[in-house]
Amino acid sequence: MIKQISLFLENKEGRLARVCHVLGDNKINIRALSLADTTDFGVLRLIVNEPEKAYEVLKENKFAVSVTDVLAMEVSDSPGGLAGTLERLDEAEINVEYMYAFLGTTAEQALVIICVENPQEAIHVIRKAGIKVLEGDKVYSL
Repeated sequence: MIKQISLFLENKEGRLARVCHVLGDNKINIRALSLADTTDFGVLRLIVNEPEKAYEVLKENKFAVSVTDVLAMEVSDSPGGLAGTLERLDEAEINVEYMYAFLGTTAEQALVIICVENPQEAIHVIRKAGIKVLEGDKVYSL
């Protein structure tokens, strides 16, 4: 499993830039991100190279921040590659709460971040299907 940083941001000019500035000033590198918005707030999800440090510096800078365990998996970067993985989770009755992707480790692989109800069971199902689950150190250093 890997650690994901989540922030609730007011949907106001400059808030996202401020997060990036705080992280950059502290030599924290963003590896992947997802931003979903509503009218008043956004949820920013980040994979960074130093999640514990990121949590602390964001908290010190008065951001509403939390840490969530998520999974990073390599899926085939081909039509239907993700569908096959999701079917395995569905067959095991594991709900995917949300997901996002970023650059894979090879041209043939896509890297997908997923948040599921039961991460340990999901890891078992994913690995049994022959899909690679990446550990935190590997993802943080990409």
